[in-house]
Amino acid sequence: MVKLSVLDYAQIDELKDAQSALKESTDLAKVAEKLGFHRYWVAEHHNVPAFASSSPEMLMMHIADSTKKIRIGSGGVMIPHYSPYKVAENFRMLEAFHPNRIDLGIGNSLGTNLVNKALNETKERKLPYNQSIQDLYKYVTDTNDAEHRLNDITANPKVDTVPQMFQLTTSTRGAKNAAKNGLGLTFGLFPNASSDKLNVGKEAAEIYRSEFKASKAVERPIVMFSPFVVVADTDAEAKELQKALDVWLLGKNHFDEFKQFPSVETAKNYQFTQEDLKIVQANRSRMVVGDIDSVKVQLDHLVNQFQADEILIIPLMPKIENRIKALELLADRFSIK
Repeated sequence: MVKLSVLDYAQIDELKDAQSALKESTDLAKVAEKLGFHRYWVAEHHNVPAFASSSPEMLMMHIADSTKKIRIGSGGVMIPHYSPYKVAENFRMLEAFHPNRIDLGIGNSLGTNLVNKALNETKERKLPYNQSIQDLYKYVTDTNDAEHRLNDITANPKVDTVPQMFQLTTSTRGAKNAAKNGLGLTFGLFPNASSDKLNVGKEAAEIYRSEFKASKAVERPIVMFSPFVVVADTDAEAKELQKALDVWLLGKNHFDEFKQFPSVETAKNYQFTQEDLKIVQANRSRMVVGDIDSVKVQLDHLVNQFQADEILIIPLMPKIENRIKALELLADRFSIK
């Protein structure tokens, strides 16, 4: 049976602030755990006013402290900005406090030019992405063979368990890297609109499974896909909530147009240009929207396409009550508890 997990952006809804958003993320994680979701991941976003999830490791520690058994992870740490050694130390610390509950999802987004510059002010060069992943794996797992040897240095604290590691990707090349390095595969349907994304995802999953090599971080291949999901009691309610996501995904001014995540009311009053409407239509390929019966059919189709083990749900909807309701509907319909 497919497992359901959650990717949370710690969104700041209208009339709310960052502290409220972080508390709501923690509350949503508790709900996800109670309902039987497998993982709860938090994103990494910088200089986006409506998202409070700038430091996934710190938010992960708080959420892990506030829950008991659900796996807590990053979706993901953007490794081009950081030292693999320091990331390994952060996740070993998390694993020391919460053994066998920590996931390390790795991404490669550089963000905007301003963000990239601010996060790399003193770097003269960056490691190639795959080299960073290999180095990170070495430090996290204490691997020190001919292929992985770097320096005689250990990432502390030294612990007996290892976080599960995942590569976030939208390409077949990323799938190959995940397979070669013995990582789980998380294929993102959400990053951009593309008519052939499902075909790419299906091919990526097939390549990954055929080339996967077991590792200390992941013993067997794990295929996960991640869509935006907008689900409510009725199809009409879901389509109302979708309007807020439609406006948000226009992403104007590097997602700086809104200081909080837009409400349905704000979305209804938004003045769309003809170009905006084209973007909205294209972006709907990134979403699964409807009542729970419709959403179940759509997600089942995607599971079959990817031969997926897990679905990483992104409930990017206004108001915590709507996000909680979405998880309740999904948990019940998929009988995950």
